[in-house]
Amino acid sequence: MKKRLLIALTPFLLTACADKDQYQAAVLAHIEKDQKLQEEQHLKDYKIEAARLAKCVVDTSGNKMPGIFPFDPTRLTAYRHYTKMLTLSASPDPKKTLEELRTDFGSGKALAEANSNFTESMLECYSAMVSETEPDAK
Repeated sequence: MKKRLLIALTPFLLTACADKDQYQAAVLAHIEKDQKLQEEQHLKDYKIEAARLAKCVVDTSGNKMPGIFPFDPTRLTAYRHYTKMLTLSASPDPKKTLEELRTDFGSGKALAEANSNFTESMLECYSAMVSETEPDAK
């Protein structure tokens, strides 16, 4: 019985991991492409790795996404929508994609909240990583 359940759930779990991985790849690409962030002296001084920052952002923003647990279908849908949001500038028709995003998220306000969640997560992770590398003030 357990084997059958595992076999039945395997395709779902693989798809779930793929959605999260695609979102993490989009976050990493966003970090690497962002010139202002790349020129930030703190990234150089504190040797913050882009991949580690991306993982932190995915985890932090994921906590504020819809869905109860990481592999919840609504969370997986949110990962897809966030990935689409981050790749908006690479879209062949950004206006059309923006309208699709408004529909995907349910409203312009929900899209703005998702963008805010992403930005806040970036700042939280960036701040946490900088403070981790600072020597303790004693």
